[in-house]
Amino acid sequence: MNDINISRVSEFVLLGLSNSQELQPFLFVIFLLLYTGILLGNFLVILTVTSDARLHTPMYFLLANLSFTDICVASFATPKMLADFLVEHKTISFEACHTQIFFLHLFSSGEIVLLVSMAYDRYVAICKPLHYMTIMSRRVCVSLVLISWCVGLIHTTIQMSFTVNLPFCGPNQVDSFFCDLPLVTKLACKDIYFVSLLIMANSGLLSMISFLLLGISYTVIFNTLRKRSSASMAKARSTMTAHIIVVTLYLGPCIFIYLWPFNSYSVDKVLAVFYTIFTPILNPVIYTLRNKEVKAAMSKLKSRYLSARFLQS
Repeated sequence: MNDINISRVSEFVLLGLSNSQELQPFLFVIFLLLYTGILLGNFLVILTVTSDARLHTPMYFLLANLSFTDICVASFATPKMLADFLVEHKTISFEACHTQIFFLHLFSSGEIVLLVSMAYDRYVAICKPLHYMTIMSRRVCVSLVLISWCVGLIHTTIQMSFTVNLPFCGPNQVDSFFCDLPLVTKLACKDIYFVSLLIMANSGLLSMISFLLLGISYTVIFNTLRKRSSASMAKARSTMTAHIIVVTLYLGPCIFIYLWPFNSYSVDKVLAVFYTIFTPILNPVIYTLRNKEVKAAMSKLKSRYLSARFLQS
């Protein structure tokens, strides 16, 4: 036991997205622009929803919280990745590595539950329209958001309990731009087969429950829409299509990374970039471009801002 403590790994080496030094400045610029777009796009959604009284509804309240969660998902590792593009040796301390793992699972699992809450909101709005404001009260909406964070905290605490005491005394190279459980646990100085099963079971349970709830809600919603008029059906279908796209873009890579046993490290990198960078920047685009109310509110916000600047000048 003392030998393990003496040789305990104090830091990990992040191999990043590419070994080519010539590509580092180019990747830095690309991902800096993407990260800036994530922050601006999602902050704009939050600002639009909070500033326009017409958007003070349960659906947009949950959408604003989704944008906040997207900012968190993109921010747990992207600033570190940007800094690593500018240095030759990309290292991260043992504690910071486990902190990344903690926040990754906190934010990502919380977002999955929040997406389920948004599906429930659409179910109530379409299937029980007369009772919508009663069922989806302010208290219920806040409770749904709090539940998403609580589930995220429970999930990440369980995941960390499987790995925090693993001995790391040998290889310390993580073939990614951030620390994640499947990659870090493989570096442990012991047989991790049972630990890997527990990690997959925990992630699989959350994914399967979420998938089943989403599938049930979508099935009921589309069966209800078939009986409605074409006008109401078209509007509801547009909202549901946007939600299904977001769910697919987010859940797909997560399920593939944690539950598919044959994926390679190179595939892991692509999927990791997808759900930590591209999905958070696509969410505001998908919801705003397909939503006339949000676009109208953004135009009103822009006009108000330009008028204020004009009066100041």
